[in-house]
Amino acid sequence: MKKLFCIFIFLMSYGYASGNVESITLAKSDRSWDGSTMPSYPKETPEISVLKITIPPHTELPLHKHPIINAGYMVKGSLKVVTEDNKTLHLKAGEALIEVVDKWHYGVNEGAEPVEIVVFYAGTKESAYSIKK
Repeated sequence: MKKLFCIFIFLMSYGYASGNVESITLAKSDRSWDGSTMPSYPKETPEISVLKITIPPHTELPLHKHPIINAGYMVKGSLKVVTEDNKTLHLKAGEALIEVVDKWHYGVNEGAEPVEIVVFYAGTKESAYSIKK
């Protein structure tokens, strides 16, 4: 036991155990970015998917909606997201969002560099990530 304690103290002194660990909440809410409340999770066995999506410069995505809860983290670039009722979000690198669910919207990369966004989808094996209009 004394040996284990000495190892723990050694690791702590070099920052391996907890000194360099940092946790920052990027997004936490029961509402999407437009203020809508989130739907309930499905009753079936959940399936979580993580996608890295790259949108080329000067590209407009088609009007679409997400039937499942999802959230994203913008790694690179900036993206304008517009709902069918003209609510607009400007997302930049380093920012997170909780996406709208079952609302028609589109995204536009108006910049000169590709957009990279990591998106987390919470659905089931049968869930579609998005549906085009």
